[in-house]
Amino acid sequence: MKNKTTNTPADTAAHAAALTDLGPSPDALAARQAELLALLRQTVPEVLSDNQIDLVKLKDLLGQERIADPQEHYELNWAGKTAARREIQKTSSHTLRPDANNPAQAQHMLIEGENLEVLRVLQKSYYGKVKMIYIDPPYNTGNDSFVYPDNYSETLDEYQRRTGEKNEAGYLNKQSLWKKNSKESGQYHSAWLSMMYPRLYLARNLLRDDGVIFISIDDNEAANLKVLCDEVFGAENFIANVVWQKKYSTKADSKNFSESHEFLICYGKSTSAQIKGLPRSESQEATYKNPDADHRGPWASDNLLRTEARDYAIFPIAAPNGQEYWPPEGSSWRFNREKVKELIADNRIWFGEAGNSKPRLKRFRSDVREAIPPQTIWTFDQVGHTDEGTKQLAELFGGTRSPFSHPKPTRLLQRVFQIASGENDILLDFFAGSGSTAQAVMDLNLADGGNRQCICVQMPEVLDEDSEAYKAGYRTIADITRARIDKVIAKLQAEHPDKTADLACAHFTLAPSNFKVWRGDANSTEALREQLQLFQSAEKQATDTQDQPDQTAMLAELLLKHGLGALGVHAISKPKQLVGVTIYRVRMPDDRDMWLCFEPYTEALKTEITKAKPAKVVMLNSCFVGPKADELLSNLQLELAGLEIGLTVI
Repeated sequence: MKNKTTNTPADTAAHAAALTDLGPSPDALAARQAELLALLRQTVPEVLSDNQIDLVKLKDLLGQERIADPQEHYELNWAGKTAARREIQKTSSHTLRPDANNPAQAQHMLIEGENLEVLRVLQKSYYGKVKMIYIDPPYNTGNDSFVYPDNYSETLDEYQRRTGEKNEAGYLNKQSLWKKNSKESGQYHSAWLSMMYPRLYLARNLLRDDGVIFISIDDNEAANLKVLCDEVFGAENFIANVVWQKKYSTKADSKNFSESHEFLICYGKSTSAQIKGLPRSESQEATYKNPDADHRGPWASDNLLRTEARDYAIFPIAAPNGQEYWPPEGSSWRFNREKVKELIADNRIWFGEAGNSKPRLKRFRSDVREAIPPQTIWTFDQVGHTDEGTKQLAELFGGTRSPFSHPKPTRLLQRVFQIASGENDILLDFFAGSGSTAQAVMDLNLADGGNRQCICVQMPEVLDEDSEAYKAGYRTIADITRARIDKVIAKLQAEHPDKTADLACAHFTLAPSNFKVWRGDANSTEALREQLQLFQSAEKQATDTQDQPDQTAMLAELLLKHGLGALGVHAISKPKQLVGVTIYRVRMPDDRDMWLCFEPYTEALKTEITKAKPAKVVMLNSCFVGPKADELLSNLQLELAGLEIGLTVI
């Protein structure tokens, strides 16, 4: 009996095309479009007909004067913006390949690979799940490097026409795009904006509705970044521009000013995003005392004056000893005569222990908020400075020199995570650098008992052969990132073995998909027939240059495609042998099980599935072999459907 549901050409094409669905286009963009359409339908339903927007009606509702001339309206524009927008639409044919030595359980994750492609891969599993993002991107000083343009699918001919360089595999060498953006370039700012725009857009997709993003930047691009974020996140979602005092001394050879600050620009995903207050310090708490044994508890005295003269608040206040006090010239009391009388009667005015001092207002600790809103200026004594970050990293690596230039001090990042995340949130840094974010998250979890998950992404940018890090045996920045995370874990486990037994980080590498990529341009009958024949087995076959994908790699990719996250591969039960077939069992968010199988199917396996009744079973098309493969698949599908067990065949 032929299985018409699973084996039709259209369905085979759909399953094959779905294998490339790790990028933002189908899910992330569709969700964003649905969100905007729902908003229009709720507020102005008359402009929608068959889900199409009637622009004429929209103009009428807004008033013609509100519709800007397309040639004259306020926006940030630059050379290459259209191409940067196209980057957002691209899908990914890549996946995350787990390291063979990954721990069985891992709370944190380090991904080695180009971050735009990684952001595409993460869309399916982490859309709307990340509470906060911190990034420290290139500042575009004229001496730093970054990836542009973001085209990783150029053919050899296209690449050679553009650069004249070669690649043995016939495709663009991604490392070749990691180039210095010189200030002498005619598109100096444009190149940086084109690099940042698609990354910020895809990052926004990953944020929860109450999520926030912090971006470190200096004066080179701070103004452009602010306007760019207004466009990506919405000007109404701007939260703050924090000034960080990064240096404690003056640079004597400065030309005009000695630069001593950087910025942290903060935006929310929506207006529901909020920043938490900081806990009160010991010195702040010490100001509250109770010298008169007031039954309302400790209090601190506050000024009763205002620095302006208001006639209704200029009058004498008599102390208990009869002495009268007037506000100084040019000022007045903070309250009128009647209110002051009420405060005195309620024992809320303090005249000193002897009852003969100038009146002051009593502020009770019980009336004060537990947390204090953070200020927009952070000094080095509060959150650290660049020298502290450099020294901290050098000590961790057992020397006097840091293997990475200008790492952020972890105290700075802990402040960010403290005010912008909860104890069980997911945090993301896709410009991970030396791994300061990972260390700050692990230290903060230890300090407050949190269970934050950290996802770090770093491209394997090749180190200069003259650098200290290269001489120490590191070849890429990603090598430094990984080494730092490993050293931090080892240090914390040695110092706090009772609290860090489960502390671990899983390592992944951005890699081509383990499955064949469906060609969307196969529009002829012959080409379609070739594609269908090719997809009799969806997984790639071993070649001279590529090994056969292993089951762990395919498992990680399928979990990503099912929206369960790359970390999900470490949350599965150990592979179990059932009637000679290896089964991977994954606990899904709804507490139901999903089974995955990559080995030949047997009737005995069907018996085990029907007994266990998992919510879903995922198998490869190549699991069904032999002359009766179609019949076996059809019977399995019908029987599982009757038991309400989902079956996906790839």
